[in-house]
Amino acid sequence: MARRRRQFSPEFKEEAVRMVLEGDRTVASVAREFGINASTLGSWVNRHRIASAQEERQAVSGPERARIRELERENAELREKVIFLKKAALSSRGRRNAAAQERV
Repeated sequence: MARRRRQFSPEFKEEAVRMVLEGDRTVASVAREFGINASTLGSWVNRHRIASAQEERQAVSGPERARIRELERENAELREKVIFLKKAALSSRGRRNAAAQERV
């Protein structure tokens, strides 16, 4: 006979997650106390963290969001320039060595 999956109320999940996040207790110890699998509690904690991060991102105002986009664009440009300069430095090393060998 197949085992029936246990269903937990949102309040139960919130309490278990709160104990992990607010206390200095591990997921395993809280899971043992609540009588649930540690991986189950771990997934609840991860979902909570992801949801919290999304809420924080959505809380950013319009001007702040525009500034963040501008900075992300600038960051991407600078990363591309760094990659280009690294490649240029690598290719110029070979030419510099060849020129030095010709002088000798």
